[in-house]
Amino acid sequence: MKLAYSPTEAWQPLPAADWNADAAGHLLRRVGWSAQPAEVEQATREGLTATLARLFPAQPALWTEPPLIAHLKEEIPAMARGLAGAQAGPDKQRLLREARERTQLAVLDMSIKWLQYAAHPQNAAFAKWVLFLSDVYVVGIEKVKNAALVWGHFDLLARHAFDSAPALAKAVSRSPAMVAYLDLNQSKREAPNENFARELFELFLLGEGNYTEADIKESARAFTGYRQQFGVFRFAPRQHDAGIKTIFGHTGYFMGDDVIDLAFQQPAAGAFLPHEMAKFYLTDTPLPPEYLHEIGSWWSAQHYDLHALTQRFFGSRLFFSPEFRGDFIKSPVQFYLGLVQDLGLSVAPLPRAVLNPLRQMGQTLFNPPNVRGWVGGRNWINSATFQARRQLVETLFAPIHEEALNADEQLELVAARANGVSNFTVADDLLTPLAALDPTVATTRLLANYLALPAAPEFRDAVRQFLAPEDAEAPQKLRRLRRAAVTLLQSPEYQLC
Repeated sequence: MKLAYSPTEAWQPLPAADWNADAAGHLLRRVGWSAQPAEVEQATREGLTATLARLFPAQPALWTEPPLIAHLKEEIPAMARGLAGAQAGPDKQRLLREARERTQLAVLDMSIKWLQYAAHPQNAAFAKWVLFLSDVYVVGIEKVKNAALVWGHFDLLARHAFDSAPALAKAVSRSPAMVAYLDLNQSKREAPNENFARELFELFLLGEGNYTEADIKESARAFTGYRQQFGVFRFAPRQHDAGIKTIFGHTGYFMGDDVIDLAFQQPAAGAFLPHEMAKFYLTDTPLPPEYLHEIGSWWSAQHYDLHALTQRFFGSRLFFSPEFRGDFIKSPVQFYLGLVQDLGLSVAPLPRAVLNPLRQMGQTLFNPPNVRGWVGGRNWINSATFQARRQLVETLFAPIHEEALNADEQLELVAARANGVSNFTVADDLLTPLAALDPTVATTRLLANYLALPAAPEFRDAVRQFLAPEDAEAPQKLRRLRRAAVTLLQSPEYQLC
């Protein structure tokens, strides 16, 4: 990859003269879900430093615990005792089935509640940052099998999102969901389980090739005794190997936290998370090592402060470099939440209508495919997932088929409307103001609102001509505008940010 800046220049702040509406739109689309004109105008007026401070506040608004998660947490001890005391057979099978059903319902509720939280513009950048951290420190509901533990893991990531990276890693090592996901519950003095230690080095902190098998084996001993019970972390001293260990060339009576401190003393530690950030936020093509080492050296000197890293990375010349503009494929979550924001909609409280399309597009919230998380990039798009994206756009432009809703969904819809929220699909009033405009002006507004880059002249002309019949009556103009908007949002260009 040939970059416009040298490694030293790349991570310097973007010059004030280069901050404009295009740069603001790029920032908003990459750190959040979309770039609405009012937000672009605000960011352009505020400047980059103030915008980053607003998007990544030191004290962000946290995602509130969903009610079904709270209920599930209360039920965990009784459910666990019931399962432990049940004899093998029908009774135990019934209890297992009830536990699965409770957690499945809680996952659906949790997914909708997170999307509703993340859809608010003031939450978008922080919600996406926590989603990014969850794609590094991966857990999945399929293995954990407890929605309350998975919610707790996300809450932990959010509460430590702007701590130092070592503090975050230590908290993650005590996450009950992580203890379950990477088998720390099964790791004991006589038989250390290496899963967590291996992924800690390879996927969480250092990257492959920056540790030895001996480091993994010795570190696994340090994490013995980590347990979770009823969704709460506990340390079991009798199961911990308290002997001398040698890790990264250092010898001592190391415990889990010591392993993490030793890992962050390795040269690879500073470059690893910026490498993951570049994959998640910037480009499918890995940045050259010298660029990652440059920001890694700077970050390690900042004591691995995560908040400082967001300001440096997202405020850098490299982040705004022309080769990274409008060429990044949106994830299914970004595609959906970008549509919600671009169309002025609210996330419908209807799990089947919202979550099934996400699954069909290739992303099921809280259930990444494996410990490596979602691969992303070009892997998001194939014939089936692209068709699912097109169908989602059609669905958002059609009224809700309320007769097909089940009783719970109907109750949720009634409750939402009672709270004044009913904008779940596109109404005519979104496009009516455009219908009164000259077709050329309407075309310019549509393209500017929805696309990350200027449209090709032939594309722009095709849209303008479609909107331009001189004899069209107002209803026909509105229908044409709706069809043009649908086609634009289904276009390959809209898949990019």
